[in-house]
Amino acid sequence: MKIEIIKCLKDNYSYLLINEKNNNACVIDPSESKPIIDVVEKKNINLKFILNTHHHYDHVGGNIDLKKKYGLNVVGFKYDKDRIPEIDILVEDNQIWTNEDFESKIIHIPGHTTGHICFYFEKEKIAFTGDTLFSLGCGRIFEGTYKQMFDSLNKLKKLPLETKIYCGHEYTFKNSIFCKKHDENNKNLKNKIIEIEDKLKNNLPTIPSTIGEEIACNIFLRAKNLEDFSKLRDLKDNF
Repeated sequence: MKIEIIKCLKDNYSYLLINEKNNNACVIDPSESKPIIDVVEKKNINLKFILNTHHHYDHVGGNIDLKKKYGLNVVGFKYDKDRIPEIDILVEDNQIWTNEDFESKIIHIPGHTTGHICFYFEKEKIAFTGDTLFSLGCGRIFEGTYKQMFDSLNKLKKLPLETKIYCGHEYTFKNSIFCKKHDENNKNLKNKIIEIEDKLKNNLPTIPSTIGEEIACNIFLRAKNLEDFSKLRDLKDNF
């Protein structure tokens, strides 16, 4: 499987997960349709599915146009069936969603929204975490609770350390400043910041990260308890 990272809107990332044997693909969280169509047409990709991690417009904005153009199916959490445009396939927590090309475990990770899910492709050791887990950060709590977000992050922490994390936004550098402020003696974080700065200088995405890197460097994953996590989330909201 190959992953194509596609920049959308201001700082969003959408992803094409491509089976290189037949060029069949899923697109994860298409913020808008044009950048997706440009890559699909240029590379003769057979777009089969949209996978939506949650219902926010900057993750589903391309659903209608892409479905109209390619006749594909939209996969999303069953309790968001009235909030995800053009949804066809309803999935639930711990389900293994499969078709002939793709196999993903669905992990319900509420907090940012109540219906947020992660698509975890165990065989490929990759996870699409939307706006729950960012590189060096986590999403704002809009619909859920602090406890839900804390528990969701702990779910993701249990994935294998080598699992590659593909999140919804390029927030890594700003997140790194916050992490450094509250974890200034973290040598792993200092080394990661050097890598981040180098990637950005060369106009490269800072994504993917890995679960191992995030456990070592991400202040939110390093929070020891719900109280500490909640304080950090409040501080980040006003950072």
